[in-house]
Parts: sequence; structure tokens; C-alpha cells
Amino acid sequence: MAFPNDNRIILALGAVLAVVAAVVIALIFTSRGGDDAPDTPEERAGLQLDVTEAPDLEPTRELRCFVNGQFVGMATLADCARQNGVATEALDVGLDETGALAAAPTAVFAPPPEEPPLNLTDLAGVNPPDATPVSPPPGPQPVQQAGAACLRHVGGEWRQLSASMSQGACVQALFAGTCVRPGDAQYGRWGDLTLRLVPRRVEQSQDNSRFRTLAEQDRNCQFPGLR
Repeated sequence: MAFPNDNRIILALGAVLAVVAAVVIALIFTSRGGDDAPDTPEERAGLQLDVTEAPDLEPTRELRCFVNGQFVGMATLADCARQNGVATEALDVGLDETGALAAAPTAVFAPPPEEPPLNLTDLAGVNPPDATPVSPPPGPQPVQQAGAACLRHVGGEWRQLSASMSQGACVQALFAGTCVRPGDAQYGRWGDLTLRLVPRRVEQSQDNSRFRTLAEQDRNCQFPGLR
């Protein structure tokens, strides 16, 4: 009677080992497949779309086109520029509020506001500088960029950030960490210059009308070239 009992024990142990082996193999394949598995909805929702990188567009690729602030349908970059009556370089290209690639004339959704009054004390919401000027220590001083008043346009009015700040510091205070979508813009002032943030760059203008690039914006919405 001992032999049948030993045989059953051997069979039972074999079955247990087979189950354990099957579980281990299944875990191995599952762990390998997990790397290629699609993101969950929660993970996809956390992905950030960057509008600061200018996409490489094929001439035949269509994107959402805006004319006079209105979506007019899909068009190539050249066709969209033609419909707007501007050169292709005058279009900002990036992701719109739907997350789709779009093109629109620079600042079409946010044209330049009126210049602030010459007398800064007449500005609504002006805050005096927090810091009291401190006399520099004796000895040679590093050369610094001349300071000027730095203002932000928000809520339909101009608000002063500082009474005296370098241009680079003003741009950083106004726009660092902020990206805008195609056709949109944010505005500030440094002295008598209008500053404008548009996709991928900040611009300046002496007449509040004709703008030229001041600094490029990187993919993290920063201005590494400005200090």
C-alpha cells in the first residue's frame, strides 16, 4: 500500500509545480507587455501639450485656420495666410484650445491695448515698489542695464510691477513660465516700449503697432537668453 501513496504524492507535487510555473510565466509576460500598454485615461489627461515648439509642416498638410478671429475650416499654411491677406511668416502656428494644430495671424485675438498715460500716477491699480533703494557699496560696480518702469496689461488696465527694472528682468517678470496659443497675446510695457508675448517669442514695439522679435521662448515657456 505504500507504493500507491507515494505515487499520489508525486503526482500532487507535480501538479503544484505546474501551477506555480504557469503563474510565473504569466507574470513575466504581463510585466513585459506593460511597457507597451497604452496610457490610462488619467495618465493621458495629465499630458501637457507644448505650443512653443514650431511644428515642421509639410506644404500639403492642413490645419485649423482662423480669419478675423473666426475658425474658417481646414487649410494649408499658405492657403490660410492667403485668406488672411498676410505672409506665412505673419501666422502663429501651434495648438488651439481644442488641442489641434492651428494657424492664426499674430495677436488676432488680442490686439495691442492703448498705451498707458504718460503720468504713471494716473494708472489704475499702480502699486509702489516694495523695495527701498539702497546705496551701492563703495568700489567698482558691475555695469547694469538702465532701468525703466515695468507694467503689465491685465483686466483692461495697466498695472505697475516696478518703477525701475532692466528690460530683461521686466520680460522675465511679465512672461516667464507663460505660453500663449496661436493668435493670442499678452502685453506689457518697459519704459516707452510695448512688450508682446506671442507663441514662441516675445516682441517689442516703439509705436505700439510694428513689432519685432526681442527674445525667443523655449519649450518650457522660459527666456534663457534674457538676464
